[in-house]
Amino acid sequence: MFFASDNGAPVPQPIMEALLRANEGYCLSYGADAPMARLRAQIRDLFEAPQAEVHLVTTGTAANALALALYTPPYGAILCHRHAHIAVDECGAPEFYSAGAKLHLIDGAHGKITPEGLAEALGQIGGSVHSVQPAALSLSNVTEAGTLYSTDEIAALSALAKAKGLPTHLDGARLANALAATGASPAEMTWRAGVDVLSLGGTKNGLLAAEAVVLFDPEKSWELELRRKRGGHLSSKMRYIAAQMEAWFEAGRWLDMATHANAMAARLAEGLRGIDGAELLHAVEANIVFVRLPEAAHARAKAAGAVYYDMGGGVGRLVTAWCTTDADVDGLLSAFRG
Repeated sequence: MFFASDNGAPVPQPIMEALLRANEGYCLSYGADAPMARLRAQIRDLFEAPQAEVHLVTTGTAANALALALYTPPYGAILCHRHAHIAVDECGAPEFYSAGAKLHLIDGAHGKITPEGLAEALGQIGGSVHSVQPAALSLSNVTEAGTLYSTDEIAALSALAKAKGLPTHLDGARLANALAATGASPAEMTWRAGVDVLSLGGTKNGLLAAEAVVLFDPEKSWELELRRKRGGHLSSKMRYIAAQMEAWFEAGRWLDMATHANAMAARLAEGLRGIDGAELLHAVEANIVFVRLPEAAHARAKAAGAVYYDMGGGVGRLVTAWCTTDADVDGLLSAFRG
């Protein structure tokens, strides 16, 4: 019963088979390979963005930090939610890669920034040589609370940012889950809603160290190439990353896997609602569940072998994956009930 993170899930067989195919013979390095060319065309088609540029890295932290550094000078401020991954889980990487930019943290219920909160934040910084200057807005979909921004919400926030001359970055570590849950197209959730650069995550949805920075402004591509190389994230054997993503997108596999993970979270949430003393802390909209339970329930689950994050105060974070089964969910619920 593993619910610690979708990062911990195994790689599905079709992805492993794609890796084996990519491993046949020699291939040009640093992205000058056939799998990378096919993947670039595939992403452009999926996102309805024929000019988009695609740059692969192996970690979500690298994708976020490089993407944000591209738009943020050392005297700039990146506006993000107080609990955004870039704020609490990346060890200062966005600040490091931007040579010292600041994160301006915005509060908001259930992991989401509101237009009112963003407008207030935009009014708090800049306008003086003594202040950092607003440089970029970063949103996460799925959020760290497991909630979702609709395409209209992203568009409204991006419009506020653009009115101040700020680009919008989308941390899409779980973009597949957000798309599967909302039914939006990749274009609708990104560039059509005002997103300038996307961190497209594959690792949390079944891939092996495979992430992409998707630039909807191709004029920024060369600079990102240089930043990626200087930052130590240009992989020589990039075909192994590209081949995974190519197979992931094939026949909608990425959305099917995310749909399954979301369905398992919904099943888990429904079961938790029937347990005495259980309290769901956020709407369960994708594949993450935050629940407060009596300590005795946590003790029973851990004794039964359940693995998940104990956030303290009786709160557990439970994350489902592409391979979570009904039996996994039902076993955890049984352990909680006792």
